[in-house]
Amino acid sequence: MKEIESMINSIGNALPTISVTDIIDIALVTILVYYVIMKIRNTSANRIVKAIILLLAVTLLTDIFKLHTMHFLLNRVLELGVVALVIVFQPELRKLLERVGGQSLRDLVTKPVTSDESMVTIRETVEACDNMSKERVGALIVFERINSLEQIAHTGTKVNAEVSQELIRNIFFPKAALHDGAMIISNNRITAAGCVLPLTENRNLSSDLGTRHRAGIGMSENSDALVIIVSEETGAISVATEGMLKRGLTVETLRKMLEQEFTNSEQKESVFDRIKKIGRKENDSDAEA
Repeated sequence: MKEIESMINSIGNALPTISVTDIIDIALVTILVYYVIMKIRNTSANRIVKAIILLLAVTLLTDIFKLHTMHFLLNRVLELGVVALVIVFQPELRKLLERVGGQSLRDLVTKPVTSDESMVTIRETVEACDNMSKERVGALIVFERINSLEQIAHTGTKVNAEVSQELIRNIFFPKAALHDGAMIISNNRITAAGCVLPLTENRNLSSDLGTRHRAGIGMSENSDALVIIVSEETGAISVATEGMLKRGLTVETLRKMLEQEFTNSEQKESVFDRIKKIGRKENDSDAEA
């Protein structure tokens, strides 16, 4: 236990010498670690990170209890582990770089979108989803946020049209040429349709989720986009964001969620926190009725 006491004493002696620069440095590292944890918490890398933390803890214990041979071996493993981590986390690192690189200068100079324009887009989209849900017409609609979806748009057909429920329903009509792909909505315009989305690599998803839902989840994992999915089999409306899927949304919940997401820039809550609040309000209203 002398090592722990020595560590505590070292920390105590170092506190008076901490400068503003040190505080900024620590804060930046903390934010970086938090960001990485948030990005991998719902991926297969989550289990690997837990194993690494356990390995570090065991290495520390071998040092404290003077298990020299084991400590030596674990140190060698950790030294070689840097290269191994780059290989193991290659998909996650690629996705992270794609998301960071997706924030282009275009986002800094694009004309701000007004709340009125967003409300029209939301109204038309929700009405289209409502009708497609009743008619059991499958749909996959991707709303661009900060990360550019230009590369995804290139996989489909350029549209560049105003958002209207008639156009959305025509694009996803079962016999239409573009109905199997995804629609991209950016800055309140339908920029492309028939686009190909990356499928999720999450193996813990329900087996009843089809390709359309897996593509929506995959898109939300690779970008900050919000994806609306209408099931062709059941007509259920779902939303994918941040690698998570919320299923069985009512039309009113979808409308309120989109309104809060795209017309109130001051909201800092996560999308699913808002969905929960909306759901609670609906339950309260039903109880009062």
